[in-house]
Amino acid sequence: MWVMTRLGGTGYLFLRSEAVGERIIDITGNERFHQSLGSKVLSKLSRPGDTVVTTKGNSTGRAAYINSDYPTFVYSPHLSFWRSTDHSKLHPGFLKEWAHSPEFTGQLNGMKDSTDMAPYLSLTDQRRLEITLPSPREQEGVVRVLGTLGDKIELNRKCNRAVDLMLSALFRSWFVDFDPTVAKVAGRCPIHVCPETASLFPSAFQESELGLIPQGWHVEPVSEIASFINGRAFTKGATGNGRMVIRIAELNSGPGGSTVYNHVDASEENIARPGDLLFAWSGSLDVYRWYRDDALINQHIFKVVDVRYPQWFVHYALHEVMPFFQDIAADKATTMGHIKREHLSQAKVCIPSKEILGAADKIFEPLYAKQLANERESQSLASLRNTLLPNLLTGEIRVKQAEKLAETFL
Repeated sequence: MWVMTRLGGTGYLFLRSEAVGERIIDITGNERFHQSLGSKVLSKLSRPGDTVVTTKGNSTGRAAYINSDYPTFVYSPHLSFWRSTDHSKLHPGFLKEWAHSPEFTGQLNGMKDSTDMAPYLSLTDQRRLEITLPSPREQEGVVRVLGTLGDKIELNRKCNRAVDLMLSALFRSWFVDFDPTVAKVAGRCPIHVCPETASLFPSAFQESELGLIPQGWHVEPVSEIASFINGRAFTKGATGNGRMVIRIAELNSGPGGSTVYNHVDASEENIARPGDLLFAWSGSLDVYRWYRDDALINQHIFKVVDVRYPQWFVHYALHEVMPFFQDIAADKATTMGHIKREHLSQAKVCIPSKEILGAADKIFEPLYAKQLANERESQSLASLRNTLLPNLLTGEIRVKQAEKLAETFL
């Protein structure tokens, strides 16, 4: 309650535990403290080089690293930060990697379930953690090898984020706000559009159930632009091995300690393969493109198949109508908001001419495909990092061997 009454200002960002993913921090939408409270939160301020760990709930043990790109945070009470006080003995980057090692997770699993309450890693238990420390030189080698892989993963993430922002803006400009047609109706040349493509856009509007749309375009319900196949209850009777079961948590944060695995047969329509579109219709409603290995789609998630238009168009069209679905879900008098299949027919999207779609496809498709390639590459690099990490920490693989192996992936 102390925290809640002091947010809403323009001071330091408040970092909640749900914003901490595995090796990543999501700072979008984080609230800020009032500037007048700056002196009262000094002991909880982040610093570059910190490793931040979630300490309560099913996400207990997720760890991320505070680098110099992040703004200064005030840590939530459900987070702990680990900070090396002597870099000559403990390299901050080595501590970051150790937080993802079997040595830590093994101790964590024995501590977090020590009460009958929700999983919890107390400060007392954290002080009991034991860490195997190689020499400072070996620590630097581990950080260098794994850091190179991490840097490439981060570069791919930033590249994909920039591309997504650009494609989202372009999609909205062309297919939602109709900027090129607006310009032509006003007697102006459309900006940021080559003359050949600009000539394909209509010079007039027509009435539709969505209001004015470019002449010759038409409106379709979301239910007509693709088929939506619901997942199944694959968490029931899960075997603990086999393919990952995709729930809302896995869509938002990736696999974690609570992820369920099941070795069970499933039809193609209930399997997510790299590049498939998934639509979470319950809880945190959103649309995702799956990029991980083959997995099972749990209930409350649609697999979007039989798309009638380029997949990028369906993806961004669903993203644009998502607020409509989210408003419906917010009105549900249940603990978890959701939509019904009938709502897919109520949401409408504007469909451009084939000529415009063809011209747009030449711009969107290569970048959309590159995003998936980057995500798949990062998945391979993360797998290599996870393989090297425990072997480097135990000395079973020397740094030079690991560097040569990493070079083959970069």
